[in-house]
Amino acid sequence: MKSLRFGLTFLWASAISLRAAAPLPSLVDYAAQHTDGRVAFAFNTSAYQGDLSSLPIGVFDSGIGGLTVLEAIYQLDAFNNETHAPGPDGKPDFEHEHFIYFGDQANMPYGNYPSSGKTEYLRELIIKDVTFMLGQRAWPARSDAAEFTKPPVKAIVIACNTATAYGLADVRAAIERWHVPVFVVGVVEAGARGVAPVAAGIAPQSVAVFATVGTCASEAYPRAIEAHLRETGQLGRPVIQEGSPKLAGAIEGDPTCLLPGLTPRESVNKIVHDEIATLVEAHRQSGSAAPIGSIVLGCTHYPLVQDEIARAFADLRQSDARYRPLIAEKMEFVNPAELTAKELYQRLTETKRFLRPGATPAVAHDLFYVSVANPKSPTAKLDAAGALETTYKYGRAPGGFEVEDTKGVPMQLAELPPSSANLIREKLPAVARHLQP
Repeated sequence: MKSLRFGLTFLWASAISLRAAAPLPSLVDYAAQHTDGRVAFAFNTSAYQGDLSSLPIGVFDSGIGGLTVLEAIYQLDAFNNETHAPGPDGKPDFEHEHFIYFGDQANMPYGNYPSSGKTEYLRELIIKDVTFMLGQRAWPARSDAAEFTKPPVKAIVIACNTATAYGLADVRAAIERWHVPVFVVGVVEAGARGVAPVAAGIAPQSVAVFATVGTCASEAYPRAIEAHLRETGQLGRPVIQEGSPKLAGAIEGDPTCLLPGLTPRESVNKIVHDEIATLVEAHRQSGSAAPIGSIVLGCTHYPLVQDEIARAFADLRQSDARYRPLIAEKMEFVNPAELTAKELYQRLTETKRFLRPGATPAVAHDLFYVSVANPKSPTAKLDAAGALETTYKYGRAPGGFEVEDTKGVPMQLAELPPSSANLIREKLPAVARHLQP
């Protein structure tokens, strides 16, 4: 176990080192000055004393995409629950654990902040997500006042590729600054480890990363994948990327990301086809002859439309002779979710944080939250649907922690956009069972 953890740490440190040397957002200091957690973007540090094993595990994303990671956590059976040795035992590995999920839907897509010149604000949003997870403050539905009934968490999973790429180093540094004994797991390094070595005797194949614009701009995946391939002797494999500015939002049913005249499902299909065609054409123009054999789903929303992505590759391979030799007949899809779930299990084992036998959990059932625009905010500008206006959303600057333009409220399946709710029911059955109807 120790050698595995050393390998993971080395891979992450050597491959990514994301913005570790940059100044932390001032929000970190703000939270450190408000240790009673009675204000927004802060938390009660006294909740992190003594045995934390009864606390739930926090999972957050920019929207509903991180639910694909939570589904993998729910479904995982890769270890013996008694001995913690690798190997399934017929029981869900997290059968006794509880979870708190937060989707920052009001501020998504995260991937568009870097291209709008708002990387620093994105970093602040990620720290805000963490303070929500660590804190006890949340807004009941249809309420104008926050309450302090949400339990804190004992571990955090950043189930968002863009947030991991731009914020993991900040989050770990902030938690160290706050002296909070909580560990953090991110999805990018898990995705890199999911790229399997090519069998001996087979010509090298390319690895494609399909993600958001922001994740691609960070270069996190190419660096992590190349480090992984170096360790496995696969350095000859090209890594190519394509970032979509609209797909994650379209999957969420965000009207600003849907295509004119098309339904949400039609919009998703069209965006997927166009983005995959752009990816393959860029690969052709690069002059590389190595066919695309592995596809890293570098946004947690994308496993929800994996069938559509596979169909787009198959259609291009069949319909255009230029692309046929550049797309492998059999393609491997890399979904970082299961590997992230495995790392979470290993970290809980190492830190002895699993719920102790006979102990009462801090929460009776899993809790789900989503951010919405705060109509009472004196600064927020809302559109006709009550969401943050796009120009306002991507025009904000860091700071101003006394004003909340969004708030975290309970997530309910029936209140999500129909397209999103249907995807959850169809693709994420364990999540659907835990969500309130």
